Amino acid sequence: MRFRVERDVLAEAVTWTARSLPTRPPVPVLAGLVVDADASGTLVLSGFDYEVSGRVEVAAEVEEPGRALVSGRLLADIARSLPGRPVEVASEGPRVTLTCGSSRFQLLTMPVEEYPTLPQMPESSGVVAGDVLTQAVGQVVVAASRDETLPILTGVRMEIEDDRLTLLATDRYRLALRELPWRPAFPGASTSALVRARTLSEVARSLGSGGGDVTVALSDAATGTGLIGFEAGGRRTTSLLVDGEYPKVRSLFPTDSAVRAVVAREELVGAVRRVSLVAERNTPVRLSFSEGQVVLEAGAGDDAQASEALPAEIDGALEDGLLQTAFNPAFLLDGLGALPTAHVRFSFTQPSKPAVLTGQDEADGEHDLGYRYLLMPVRMAG
Repeated sequence: MRFRVERDVLAEAVTWTARSLPTRPPVPVLAGLVVDADASGTLVLSGFDYEVSGRVEVAAEVEEPGRALVSGRLLADIARSLPGRPVEVASEGPRVTLTCGSSRFQLLTMPVEEYPTLPQMPESSGVVAGDVLTQAVGQVVVAASRDETLPILTGVRMEIEDDRLTLLATDRYRLALRELPWRPAFPGASTSALVRARTLSEVARSLGSGGGDVTVALSDAATGTGLIGFEAGGRRTTSLLVDGEYPKVRSLFPTDSAVRAVVAREELVGAVRRVSLVAERNTPVRLSFSEGQVVLEAGAGDDAQASEALPAEIDGALEDGLLQTAFNPAFLLDGLGALPTAHVRFSFTQPSKPAVLTGQDEADGEHDLGYRYLLMPVRMAG
């Protein structure tokens, strides 16, 4: 094997492919990346850990086609450190040599024949704009659980209904839902899948940030192992789906609200951050809505205390002129940070029930139901 490739092209391709290599691989070969140089002038880099696979194609000047397996993380570190000049790569017996200007590295190879075969990309289910997917995933994964003892809740549920793609995530304390348009491969498509939030987040950042379209491909779990694939810009990744039945969480969103409050989003973010500085671990920030304002408070008794008032547009009848609730400040900030709008609307059925956060551009405008963030209140003492 012998080929020549631009340093930036190699570094970017290797870094992307090596991103999901296992830290402690069950077998040594899984720490490697397969380097495959084709006579057609294509260099393919691929990695697989039996759960997530990555494959990228880039252009290269291939003098001798061939295939080798080398340490992925070491190759990524080397590629990023090379000077900005073309890189020549050649296999020489049990070693692969990288030469870039006066820099020269030799890497030991591993038995490529022992490397597992990458799963085939399923048939395309549809296409979504990359920037829309990146934003949508970022809005939803904040609500996914990090508790690996409940693997179902560490996933994001993807629901496909014709030209509408819906993403859902919950950790039992909050629930995020985002609906987005997409172009299905077949009209009238209807299916769902549960994708690991960590994997989906990485895919959205790496494939969606290029500004082009992302192809989403779902296998039929009834005919074998559930698999999802994503492809964009010469990059392809697959992941096993999470097994299990996702809870029916859509019904948690109330159909109506008794009180609605609209607050400038960035001002509220700043106020929550300031007030929560005095909040002890796992203690909430209290919000008191009254006519024309919301007052944020944290701390009590002999502890440090803080309060701040912000203007608020209130719609609906307040019992005794006041609505009081309290939220985990980190969870509240996650929801506020996921909204791209100038204002946030809080919709309440009653103070002790979850509130729904939606975004709206104008204080007196309509809210956007395309993204909804439902947040459980924290019980207040007394």
